[in-house]
Amino acid sequence: MSLKHAVLAALLEGEASGYDLAKIFDVSVANFWAATPQQLYRELERLAEAGLITARVVEQERRPNKRMFSLTESGRQDLVAYTTTPPRPSAVRDELMVQVQACDEGDTAAVREFVARRMETARAKLARYDRLREWMLDGRDEDTYLSEAERVGPYLTLMRGRFFEEENLRWGERALTVLDRRAGARSAVPRRDDAASTLR
Repeated sequence: MSLKHAVLAALLEGEASGYDLAKIFDVSVANFWAATPQQLYRELERLAEAGLITARVVEQERRPNKRMFSLTESGRQDLVAYTTTPPRPSAVRDELMVQVQACDEGDTAAVREFVARRMETARAKLARYDRLREWMLDGRDEDTYLSEAERVGPYLTLMRGRFFEEENLRWGERALTVLDRRAGARSAVPRRDDAASTLR
């Protein structure tokens, strides 16, 4: 997947400035596609040159003028075509997992701390996703929202993000339990030099 299609999909929500899109990516797209504001602005220029989006300048009195972007019909057709293309299998590259894989030979206490931090991040993301979910539902229950909403894609991706972070928490709790149990067991076993001294 390219950033191109993530931007086009974000513009399905309606006209937006580059700043608006950066906020959309930070809040509701970051759980499945990350991009910096600089990458977004460069991609917007490319999409405008390709005729997939249009840009108009909005004059502001006390602030610099801003450019508002919206999908063209060509952009919508490109996005429709994209949805018919089978996605490539996702590939996971997680530095923490490499550290966990090597924790038996390394600093287990440090790795334990990294796992705990990952859990803190997961809790913070879940809180943010829950606030977004409440805003989207706007007092409706989930079934009502899914049957009445004009678009369900944003809600389904939000659900995926929530499930992912919930699984991070479940795995983290299990990993901490195992690491703590092993650390306790090791501290209870006499070291070789201590055992040797008791035999003298």
